[in-house]
Formats: sequence, structure tokens, C-alpha cells
Amino acid sequence: MLPYRTIQDAQIALGRPLSYSENLWFRYTGEVSDYWLYYLNIIFLFLVFTVAPLPTAMIDLLRVKAFQKYKLQPGELNSYSGIYRCYKTVMHTFFTVVGPMQLLSYPIIKLVGIRTSLPLPYLWEAFMQIVVYFLVEDFGNYWIHRWLHSNWAYNKIHYMHHEFTAPVGFAAPYAHWAEILVLGIPSFVGPLLVPGHMVTLWLWIALRQMEAIDTHIGYDFPWTPTKLIPFYGGPKYHDYHHFVGGKTQSNFASVFTYCDYIYGTDKGYRYKKTLE
Repeated sequence: MLPYRTIQDAQIALGRPLSYSENLWFRYTGEVSDYWLYYLNIIFLFLVFTVAPLPTAMIDLLRVKAFQKYKLQPGELNSYSGIYRCYKTVMHTFFTVVGPMQLLSYPIIKLVGIRTSLPLPYLWEAFMQIVVYFLVEDFGNYWIHRWLHSNWAYNKIHYMHHEFTAPVGFAAPYAHWAEILVLGIPSFVGPLLVPGHMVTLWLWIALRQMEAIDTHIGYDFPWTPTKLIPFYGGPKYHDYHHFVGGKTQSNFASVFTYCDYIYGTDKGYRYKKTLE
């Protein structure tokens, strides 16, 4: 909740006129508690999980001929029933694990200083913070994912995510509830280390989930803008991890490829590329 009664009060406090986006922020969040603003994350995640995977899932289910040359595992066909079962499981986990985890994490978010006040962050500020969040999350996710491929963790937890040998976007968050919890930790470490604005946190959570969906779509489209991002793994990189199967010791990184390269866990993938 903003500490200003009017826009004029906010402008006096900032010493300048509000920008267009700040006017919108004041108008729609001025009297909304920080508690509810943070919980909008739950709505955003629900929309991302439901809407973002749809286009490529429909391409896959309808076997759209024009796109089949980009399918990474053309011999593996997903079914309507399989994708529906996947989505239903994801939604069950969302409402029983992800949602409650968001609810319980609010005190920590307030403690570290995630703010809802004016001014809104500059674009460069939000961009740099999100870059840090991605780097921190990627490093933490790499080691947790690598641990999940140990015999005990794979057989007890991670096996579920690998039920999809040829992944589809809806399968990105398809996992055991314990995996959702433990892999959720690195996503919060960045904002805890470099706290920013609530808008930045919203954007970070949405982008991270969209990235996870992107790496699981099962298609390698040449026009994808993420191909311009240095060291970005993408669908082809992560699809190899699913293709090899549960016992793979390759391509653990969630976003970038540098951890796999540094720690030597991409050798199988690099060898495969030399044969193509």
C-alpha cells in the first residue's frame, strides 16, 4: 500500500511528476496491501502454466505438417490424454504446493526488502536484477538437478519428471511435489540477495517459468529470439537430457550452458553434435 493519499502527494515526495507507468501503479495499487500484491504471483503463474504451453502443444497434437521438421524427437508422439493428465497433475501440484509456498513466503519477501513503493524501477535496473536472478538460479538449479540424478533422488523424486521422454511445454513443471519445493529455492535466492521492486519480482517469476516451458516444448524453431542470448541452452539442449533418459549425466543446467561446460557434464551432447 502506497503512503500517499493523492498523486500530488506522491509527486511532492519524489520531487518530480509521475511517469505514465507510475500513474497506473498509483491508480491501481495505491490502496492495495502489499500482501495482496505479492499474491498476484499465484494468478500470474496459473496463467503462464495454462496459456504459454498451448501453441506448441496444439502444434504437437494436431501434427501440423509445416512444423514437423522442427520437432526434436519426431518418432515420439504425445496424445491428448497424456497432455491432459500432465496438465491436471501440474494444476494439482500448483494448488497444493506452489500456491501455499507462495503464501508462506510473504514474510521473507517483506523481510529482505522487496518493495511496492514509488518510484518504479528503471528498465535497466530491472533488467540487470533479472540477469542476476537468472545467473544465481541457474547455478543453484544445476547442482540440485545433478543431485536429483543420483540413484536415491532419481528413484524417489525425479523419476516423475522423466516420464516424458519427448517433453512438451506443459511438462515443464510436471514433477514430484518434493522436486517442486527444492527446485523452487534457487528461484528465490536471487531476489533475496538483490531485492528489488514487486514489479521486477513478478516479471522474474513469469520469465523463469516461460523459460522452463520453452526448454520443454520439444521443437527447435530457428526464429526463436532466445537464440540470440549468449550461452542459452534452449529446447534442443534440454531435449537431449530427456532423450537420453533418467540415467543421463548430461545437460543439467536449467537456462545457460556454462555450468555443464565447466563441470564436464555436456560431453555426451557435444559428441552427439559432432555426428550431426
